[in-house]
Amino acid sequence: MGYKASETRYDNMKYFRSGKSGLLLPGVSLGLWHNFGSNDNYENMKAMCFTAFDTGITHFDLANNYGPVQGSAEQNFGKILNEEMCSYRDDLIISTKAGYFMNAGPYGDWGSRKYLLSSLDQSLKRMDIDYVDIFYHHRMDPNTPLEETMGALDSAVKSGKALYAGISNYDRETTMKAMEILKDLKCPFVINQVKYSIYERKIEVDKLKEFAVENGCGLIAFSPLAQGLLTDKYLSGIPEDSRVKTSGRFLNESSITPEKIEMSRALNKLANDRGQTLAQMALSWVLRDGAVTSVLIGASKPEQIIENIGILNHIEFSENELREIDKITGWN
Repeated sequence: MGYKASETRYDNMKYFRSGKSGLLLPGVSLGLWHNFGSNDNYENMKAMCFTAFDTGITHFDLANNYGPVQGSAEQNFGKILNEEMCSYRDDLIISTKAGYFMNAGPYGDWGSRKYLLSSLDQSLKRMDIDYVDIFYHHRMDPNTPLEETMGALDSAVKSGKALYAGISNYDRETTMKAMEILKDLKCPFVINQVKYSIYERKIEVDKLKEFAVENGCGLIAFSPLAQGLLTDKYLSGIPEDSRVKTSGRFLNESSITPEKIEMSRALNKLANDRGQTLAQMALSWVLRDGAVTSVLIGASKPEQIIENIGILNHIEFSENELREIDKITGWN
């Protein structure tokens, strides 16, 4: 007998509207950026997907190049979906993206219509599904007309291969222009996926967060734990088995300065005073004011997913706590 989802899976999850759309997303979503590649443990992948769905996480976020190797996260997720979870397809939000490097040659990178639409076809084949719920352009392309890129997203939706359009890593100005184009095309745009954490506040600096709230643009935050800096992993230095030591692709040793470790220790104390781990507090902080629709977590084991779900009952902060976080991080 295959996987049977928990009948109480929706009881403790909170769902938030993405901008002014009708789409509700779970406060916590599962990202498959890491730990779903060709060299990862397939049984563990299944366990994480089952645990996520059993706790009310309906949104699974992918991209064409997630792995390694590129495409393998989609293949693995597609296998899990079709062999174990296919009866729940209508209860899932599956998203994928194209825009970063996928393959050599002139048609495997950036934001051309050629790349985006062919990539979506390839993603659907890898996952063996008819459509994705959200199709994103993964990053701004300074050399392709925005009208072409947004037109490709519109075509993806109107062809039935995606239900909604999204963008990722877009700044405020480009988000504004993209939304205008998609509105003219009557394309259902719902969300911008952005990097956001206690340590990374670019969306506040350029007023994207403020703009999104005022204009009905959903936001979903990735890297809310600053690649592990906002966990207890580095409070005593850099462990030998950490991702920094083994790959260093997205976080290197030079980023983990004594000053940053001291910041994390001070934040950890504040989190403990709130009855949370540092990771839980960091995730709660992203969702604190309702501007962000959902926070994307990565996980290497099911227990981490269960731990992170607990934030939804404690996303409120006092003014004193927020001031203390800003003081610790030097944010003004």
